Amino acid sequence: MVTPEKLQGYIADALSCEHLQVVGDGQHFEAVIVSVAFQGKNRVQRHQVVYAALGDRMREEVHALSMKTLTPEEWAQNGG
Repeated sequence: MVTPEKLQGYIADALSCEHLQVVGDGQHFEAVIVSVAFQGKNRVQRHQVVYAALGDRMREEVHALSMKTLTPEEWAQNGG
């Protein structure tokens, strides 16, 4: 079973993050991901970056992942 900590590690291994937090129950997860990789990308493109980082794990291990994807500037503006 995938834990929030494992999922956070998978994302961190593939994507440079300023901030990364994952919570969940083993099937359904919520993540806050702050990365410069999101600059100039819309919400769908940002999610695609994360899906690419997770690769096959999205189909095989993770049932649902809700994401808030922000650039460092957006994170700072939101009080991060």
